[in-house]
Amino acid sequence: MPSVPTVTLNNGVVMPQLGFGVFQVPDDETAPAVSEALAAGYRSIDTAALYGNERGVGEAVRASGIAREELFITTKLWNSDQGHDEALAAFDASLDKLGMDYVDLYLIHWPTPARDKYVDTWRAFEKLLAEGRTRAIGVSNFQPAHLDRLAQTSDTVPAVNQIELHPGLQQRELREYDRAHGIATEAWSPLAQGALLKADTVTGIAGRHGVTPAQVVLRWHLQIGNVVIPKSVTPERIRQNIDVFGFELDESELAAIDALDEGMRTGLDPDTFN
Repeated sequence: MPSVPTVTLNNGVVMPQLGFGVFQVPDDETAPAVSEALAAGYRSIDTAALYGNERGVGEAVRASGIAREELFITTKLWNSDQGHDEALAAFDASLDKLGMDYVDLYLIHWPTPARDKYVDTWRAFEKLLAEGRTRAIGVSNFQPAHLDRLAQTSDTVPAVNQIELHPGLQQRELREYDRAHGIATEAWSPLAQGALLKADTVTGIAGRHGVTPAQVVLRWHLQIGNVVIPKSVTPERIRQNIDVFGFELDESELAAIDALDEGMRTGLDPDTFN
């Protein structure tokens, strides 16, 4: 089993730095994929209410025989459920689907600024945290302005900010904001949906190390301090994506990947998506 490094969140909770994502995995394919991931050594699983596969995640966890306390389970609140009471009800629904008593991390999926509900939603998250129903709370796709507003209305700093992040969209300013405020940055779409895996820079580095281009990109994430959650339903790729601890990128290789940043979003813009 690979020894996955961890990050300690701002409330002392320890989170694996590399986990397994299930975005766009149909519910009936989720349990086999998560089972494969758990067998390969992943202990952090990232799902969301929107994904419609929380039941599949829970099924795989129960079938694994792995003690619940050895796992780190993340789920997210969808936009239509924002608001204090709505968020509490949605959390109950997610726990029911997962078949769990608690989650390790609960995230607001998007700020949806036009709805203007994320401050009230955050108060509900604080209640869930105080009750021990989630071990940590955080956000996803929040920009500095959204985070500043939370800071003005709450003493609870998000433990995690999960954002689109890959060599083509490195979000340096946002990462630095997170770092300065004690927020762990987690990368979704860490491989840019494969868009950069054929780039000469990446394939050249992969060839030198005898690894795949995806392994190079995941290694880059880990070395610059990101938490990362690659997704795959292919058993071989699931195993490859966690097999990234037997090599290390040198400073020139890290710099070459840094130079690939071109502001390339594969997803939606948090400032305008509502």
